[in-house]
Amino acid sequence: MIGVIDTEGDTVEWTFPAEPGAVRTARTAVRDQLTGWGLGTLADITALLVSELVTNSLRHATGPIGVRLVRPADLGRTLRVEVSDPLPDPPRERAASPDDESGRGLQLVAGSSWKWGTRPGDTGKTVWFELAVPDLAG
Repeated sequence: MIGVIDTEGDTVEWTFPAEPGAVRTARTAVRDQLTGWGLGTLADITALLVSELVTNSLRHATGPIGVRLVRPADLGRTLRVEVSDPLPDPPRERAASPDDESGRGLQLVAGSSWKWGTRPGDTGKTVWFELAVPDLAG
């Protein structure tokens, strides 16, 4: 891990080197942070989707990969997750055939999240998704 920035407890950001170990390190960091925030019920799906997006970044970009979690101010809202890399080209969803070994990551993100999208940045792009936070009051 290159660095972590914790801002006011509602947002945390990490920067990972573009190395294969980044996927595992990002997954662990996300799970630990969500558990610490009391959002452990979202840890597995969030870690899985982050793994897919970090893997995409590793396959196509050569620079550092950023991961950012934004905790909702009101737990009835959504968790926002962002993965950034220096490649400006947005990812493309594609239909993978049953024998393809790749090509399902964005389908998984689209099918598992409430909303998702991409946005250009000054030095690359960000792919983001939102997950509904379960009602923890019950």
